[in-house]
Order: sequence, then structure tokens, then C-alpha cells
Amino acid sequence: MTDQTENIATILTVGDGPNAREIAMLVREAEREGPTLVWLGGYRSDMTGTKAIEMDALAGRLGLKSVRFDYSGHGASGGAFRDGTISRWLEEALAVIDHAGGSEVVLVGSSMGGWVALRLVQEIARRGQGPKIAGMVLIAPAPDFTAELIEPNLSETERRSLEERGYFEEPSEYSPEPNIFTRALIEDGRRNLVLAGILQTRCPVHILQGMKDPDVPYSHALRLVEHLPADDVVLTLIRDGDHRLSRPQDIERMVAAITAVANPA
Repeated sequence: MTDQTENIATILTVGDGPNAREIAMLVREAEREGPTLVWLGGYRSDMTGTKAIEMDALAGRLGLKSVRFDYSGHGASGGAFRDGTISRWLEEALAVIDHAGGSEVVLVGSSMGGWVALRLVQEIARRGQGPKIAGMVLIAPAPDFTAELIEPNLSETERRSLEERGYFEEPSEYSPEPNIFTRALIEDGRRNLVLAGILQTRCPVHILQGMKDPDVPYSHALRLVEHLPADDVVLTLIRDGDHRLSRPQDIERMVAAITAVANPA
């Protein structure tokens, strides 16, 4: 599918002084009243990936506004990837939503973006101002992945690299470049944990999770559901689904979930 908005990226500056970074956004304007669809990408993903483009195309079909952006150190945005932390990327997501989200949003979070989405709900509630969260669609969500999925599985070599160099690398299945995990990311992750207590989103939540996901086990999605006891939660387990969930049949499920949340009958 052709990305019809790729040439009209706008730049939002987030942070001050040495912490300022330019965040690239792609915004599709609405043709009718309704919530804004906001894409929250995964670790080392960008806003031109298959699922992000398909969300934007769906917004076009529904006449809704959509907002995609790249975290600092990702895609078309400025900043160094190694400076990235959950707090830093959360700050950018909040700034984008404040700037372009409108009064009501549906958060579509993929992998790490699911963690950012859950933290966004908490931060907007804490501030007492911001858009209404009309719903969430979480695709292979990875909340607390630094503490739950990385730290317990560190090898002695990786631990030593973190202590001595401040980061470690591991091969990526999705890129020729290795994944880089910094000590700052891991330490900051502990300050952003969401699976430590009850989560209240006060909106419909639809989770899509592959059962053959090598990166985020489906037991992690089941645990997330347990932390959302008061919300309207639908969990779709895809028996042969991987982490990316980008096959045509996976995209169909994502589109159906977003439509149901954003455009209820």
C-alpha cells in the first residue's frame, strides 16, 4: 500500500536546551467527528511500517484523523537512539498527543508502544487534563519488558557489558543492525513499571497476541489482562502468530479491532 502522507511530515520540538529533539509526525486530517487514531510504535520501529500505514489507511476510510510519529532516535526524528528511555519516549508521545491528538484518541500500540500507551493513560489521568482515551488496541504489547523480559535473562557477559560500557548488544531478527539496550533504558524502565498493581484505563482494550511470538510470550499478555480487571478487555490469541503480526490475516484482525473500538455501532 502506498503511504499517501509520507511527504508532509511536520516537526514538533520536544524538550529544552540540550534535551531538545525534533520529533517527526505524519498527520491525516479528519473528515468527520470522531476519535483520533494515534500510532505508538515499537522499539526500533518507525511510523512507515506496515501496521502504522494500515492504521492510517483505515483512518482515511473511516474519515478519522490519524497521527503517527517517530520517537527520538527512530526513523525521521532527531536525537540519538542510545539516549532513549521509556520516560523520554513517553514525554514525546504526550507532546504529540497534546499538539495533534484532539479531544478524543484511540491509542494503537505495538510491542513497546503498548507499554507507552499504558503509561500515557496513567500520565493523562495524573495531570487531570488531556484527551479522553476512547479505546486502546495493543499488538503484542510489551509492558515492563526491560524488567520482565530482559533483566531476568541477561547473560554474565551482557551484565558485565552493562556495567563496563553502559550497554549491551544482541542480534536482531528484524534488522542487520544489532539491538542496543542501555543501562539508562533498563534503570528508567524500573521507574515506569505498570504491572506492579491494578491498571485502570476506563476504556475498551483489545489485545492481539501471537502464540508463537519469540520476543513477548503470550503469557505476558495473559498477565496484562489480569492487571485490567475493571476494564472491557478482549484478548485475541493468534495460534500461529509471531511478534510482528504483519501478515494479511493479522492486519485484518488489527483493522477489525481498531474499527470496533473507534467506530462502535
